[in-house]
Amino acid sequence: MSRPVGNVRLKAARVAAGFNSQQHLADALSQAAKQIGIRGLSIGVRQVRRWESDRPPWPQPDCQRVLTLLLGQSPEALGFTPPWGAEGTQPDRIRRALVTGGAVAVGLAAVPVQSVATTQQPATAGSDFEVVTRSHRRLYWSVAPAKLYPAVLAHATLGCALLVETTGSIRRTIATALAQSYLLAGRIDFFDRREPSSASDTLLLALQAAGEADNPLLGSAIIAHMAFIPGWVGDRDAALERMSAARTYARRAPASAEFLAWLDAVEAECETRCGNTRTALHLIGHAEGVLGTGNEHPSPEWMDWFSPARLAAFKGNTQLIAGHLPQARDTLLGALDEMPASEDKQRSVVFGDLAAVEAASGNPEQACKYAGQALDQLALTWYATGMDRVREVRRMLAPHQHERCVRDLDDRLYGWSTTVSALTR
Repeated sequence: MSRPVGNVRLKAARVAAGFNSQQHLADALSQAAKQIGIRGLSIGVRQVRRWESDRPPWPQPDCQRVLTLLLGQSPEALGFTPPWGAEGTQPDRIRRALVTGGAVAVGLAAVPVQSVATTQQPATAGSDFEVVTRSHRRLYWSVAPAKLYPAVLAHATLGCALLVETTGSIRRTIATALAQSYLLAGRIDFFDRREPSSASDTLLLALQAAGEADNPLLGSAIIAHMAFIPGWVGDRDAALERMSAARTYARRAPASAEFLAWLDAVEAECETRCGNTRTALHLIGHAEGVLGTGNEHPSPEWMDWFSPARLAAFKGNTQLIAGHLPQARDTLLGALDEMPASEDKQRSVVFGDLAAVEAASGNPEQACKYAGQALDQLALTWYATGMDRVREVRRMLAPHQHERCVRDLDDRLYGWSTTVSALTR
């Protein structure tokens, strides 16, 4: 595998910010300069091309201001080396990052790629680091997010330190595992901690690490996760722009049918959140066709969040929101039947959606039964997305709040253990 070409830090930040071409970034930078009162600054595509080259020149002060404003990172974090050299020694920078804390503080920004390594790691460093990344990924499905999250970030900090102490294939192995660690942290930020702003910062670090590894399929997965952030708040244009970038990256590497179907499912979820259920169902139908035909490419081992049962769960939720209640019920029950025993988190979501189907159908007792089963799953493995589904069902049951089944649900939903877990995890 060849080394990545150009300033991958700036490229990753550009794509993450929604600028899919160098021209788009140049135009946005020029416009931003006018908005903050910098007169006469016009940044052209040739300048952006130079900044994204193998040897990017240090930006002028006004350019630094607009780059930082628009992309949210310092010039050093964007891959530029100051003329006076990197500030401080490598151990000092890592120590400051650990003290400062936070996703960006402990990320690649804390350890510039141009730093001179003070130690050369052995050939086993890449595989040793990768083993822990893989273990964290498996533990995600059973360990409480509040307990796993600090360990994942600490491991990523170690990866940043190792990255500047290795070269060649070992460095690429570490960069790949580092991107997976930050992707996992970003998933916890978004799906478990309900911190979209933190997720955005963390996923940007994941994308930069994937760029260091020159792994376009991993980059595609990270960008698709980034699409969830605007998609869930109804910003369709931003979500679809990121999905366009994700599909572009996926075309640069052999992608499995499962991976391509997942991209359809992500876009369908974004469309559903934006009120376009008809488009979403069309995308899900396309994903089902892709899975049915298949291809010869295997899915990467790090893609452990998708399956035909997960696609059925996506579909059932979209049918529910579209008001197709009988179809949603059948689809969600089928998803439960196909779901493996280890899928505790997703099972809580499906039970929540089934409860919503029954609540919308005027069956409060059955709705409460499914909501109770969702709470059973959440007691085993906490998942903020699953709890959101239960809370939504409770709002739907407001007209029936004096019925015994709803009061019993309230006793569980607002018991000491459930309330404390919901507020602290």
